[in-house]
Amino acid sequence: MLVLSRKKNESIVINNDITIVVVEIRGDKVRLGVEAPKEVPVHRREVYDAIKRNEQLAADGDSSSDQ
Repeated sequence: MLVLSRKKNESIVINNDITIVVVEIRGDKVRLGVEAPKEVPVHRREVYDAIKRNEQLAADGDSSSDQ
C-alpha cells in the first residue's frame, strides 16, 4: 500500500484521469473529493462490499436454479 500525506486542497492523481482532493479536515475525519470518468465506479468501501455480497448471492442463486 502506498501511503501519502496531503494537506487541505492538495490532491493525488491516479492513472491520469482520477483525482482525489482533500476537501476538508475536521478532527479525525477527512472529506475527500473524487473526480473520475463517469464509467469508473467510485464507492465507499461499505457500499462496495454490499454490492459484491449482492452479486455473489445473485450468482449463487442462479447456479442453484440450474441444477
